[in-house]
This record gives sequence, structure tokens and C-alpha cells, in this order.
Amino acid sequence: MTLNNIRIALTGEQINIRIKDGKIVQILPGHFHDKTEQFDLDFDGGIIFPGLINSHDHLDFNLFPALGNNTYKNYTEWGGYLHKNYKDEIGRVLKVPEVLREQWGIYKNLLCGVTTVINHGKKIKSKTKLLSVYQDCQCIHSVQFEKKWRFALNNPFKKNLPVVIHSGEGTDPSSVKEIDRLTRWNLQKRALIAVHGVAMTESQVNTFKALVWCPESNYFLLGKTAAVSSLKKHIPILFGTDSTLTGSWNIWEHIRLARKTKFMADEELYDTLTINAANTWKLNSGEIAKGKDADLVIAKARPDMPGSDAFFALDPKDILMVIHKGDISLFDEELYTQLKAINLEHYSKVYIGSTCKFVKGKLPQLMQKIAQYYPEVNFPVI
Repeated sequence: MTLNNIRIALTGEQINIRIKDGKIVQILPGHFHDKTEQFDLDFDGGIIFPGLINSHDHLDFNLFPALGNNTYKNYTEWGGYLHKNYKDEIGRVLKVPEVLREQWGIYKNLLCGVTTVINHGKKIKSKTKLLSVYQDCQCIHSVQFEKKWRFALNNPFKKNLPVVIHSGEGTDPSSVKEIDRLTRWNLQKRALIAVHGVAMTESQVNTFKALVWCPESNYFLLGKTAAVSSLKKHIPILFGTDSTLTGSWNIWEHIRLARKTKFMADEELYDTLTINAANTWKLNSGEIAKGKDADLVIAKARPDMPGSDAFFALDPKDILMVIHKGDISLFDEELYTQLKAINLEHYSKVYIGSTCKFVKGKLPQLMQKIAQYYPEVNFPVI
């Protein structure tokens, strides 16, 4: 497969990319066509970037509407309020079998241009090649919500795995103390990756390997987010959405909110979604370079916007193609004339607004199955 006439997001450099056996094998400047390839595609100046890496999601929780109508001191206060006031809403969603909820969570990420998602929770039952679901870590929910967290943290059989845990998800003194409690009990000095870290201080940050920043979730629940403008000086910052319980299904809305904080330069924010995450999770992706996995997204950018503005203005409707390990997981209808050799039996058609996308798998059938259990469901695609 060759991808021609594309510009690198943020820099605007025009390149062509050749993909073989799931890897990027050649990057050439200017115009280049290889008619011997099965797919020799021209993108008319579209922008390309590494497939986004969503470093925090709960895949089985993405059918929920956002729940909560107050500003809470911490996640435990929100959790108590949630189960007291939204029992019916929660019950309706949980009628949907877990495997179907997981599958929708995978599609939610794919439709946004995510090619790797780190699922926080038990290993999922769904098998997929649409994107990578990273599970080579030990997930502990939190100090407050997991009764045996000390044993899990110090399990000698998992000491070589990184630990991913909600930590410091609050604005009160107890949230600061919770971080100290966690690190004090990390007896084996395991690699800790904190999620949220709203209460995290500069004196605490060096006990962690990385911080996953989830600004939309934080503002929704707590009215405040992590101080990444100072924390970024000490550890890598990754980006996460959390589930639709606390934010939009559309990761680009989360990204734009993060940009508005001005806690990071555009290049730094871009890196939270790409190379920072790839390095932390030890992935062979996260950048456009020879030998890297061909996890790539091509999108239609507004011509009146400079490179960085064009990237941050994107939405799922603008995505022209998502490639995961060299295979096309999603493509826009306007590319169909260039993809006549593709087997459409492996794809289904959905609409995001007025734009038509071909998505690998049977997404409409999945949505129909979910609606049988949860008739009130409101999907962002039809």
C-alpha cells in the first residue's frame, strides 16, 4: 500500500508512505506513485498523523450518559452520589451484555482515530483486530474502591508489570494523602502509572513513571484538572478520555479542552497522544518512521487553517482513513473509487452526520443488538 500526497500534521511537510507487512517501509518527499501496489492512494493534501493512543478508557462503560450534576470533592463522593441517585440509569445500561458494551467501546475509539486503547479493568472478552487493546499491565482501580489493593500492588507474580491506578482523583486533602498512602505501600518499587492525578504535587510526582491526563473527566466531576504545566517537567504526560460516564464519546473534544488550558504547547499535547504513550507502553508506534507499525490516520483538514490549528480542529467526520498494523479499519466514502479492490463484505456503512464511513466489521448489527437490551441508547452514528 502506498499513501501519496499527504502532509504531516503540525509541520505540514508533504510526504508519501509505503506500507508492507504491517510496517512503514519507506517515507519519500514530494510525489510518488507505485502502481504495482494493490492500493496506491492519493489523499489530495490530507494530513497524516500516528494513530492516537488513548491511555485511559473503560471500554465497557461507554454506553452510559454523563452522570452527575454537582462538583464533587473526590471520586468517592461522586461514586456514592451516582449509586444513590442514578440507580435506574445504571441498571438500564447494565442490561446490555458486557461483551457488547466492550465492542461498542472499541468502535467508539476507532471512529475517532484511535489505534491503541489502554483498557482499565479486567481483561476484556472481545477479540478485535480493529485496533490494539493494550492489557500488558496490572489494573488496580483505586485505593478506595479496591479492597485488596495492597495485596494486588505487592503481588510478587506481577512485579514486572506496570501498575495503572486512579490516584489523586480529587481536590481535597484526603486526595493528596491517598497518593502518599499508595506510594508508601509500593514495597517492591513497581512502576506506577497514575490516572487523573488532580491532587498530585511536584513533591509526589517522582514516585510515578507517568501520569495519564483526563481533563474533560476531571472538569466534569471536580471542576479542576491536574497541574500538568508543572508536572510535565518531571514525568511523561499521557492522554486519556475515561468513559462516557464523565465525558464526550469524541476524543477530539477532550483534546480541544486540554488545548484551551494552555498547560502544554501544541507539540507537547500532540506527544501525549503519540510518542509519549508509545514509549511508556513500549509500543512500536506513536511516530511516522521507517520500521514502525503502520498505525496511521489520514484526515481532511480545513485549508484555511495552519498545521496545528487544522489538527486540533478535527472531528470523526473529517477522518478519511484509519490504518491499524497495515490493515484498513475505516475509510471515508470519498476514497471508495480508489479502493475498488477492497472486499466490502468485511465492512459496514455508517454515517457521522452527513459523512459516510466504511468500518470493518458489523457495526450496524452491533448497534441493533445493543438497542434490543437498551432501547434508550443514543449512538453518535447511524
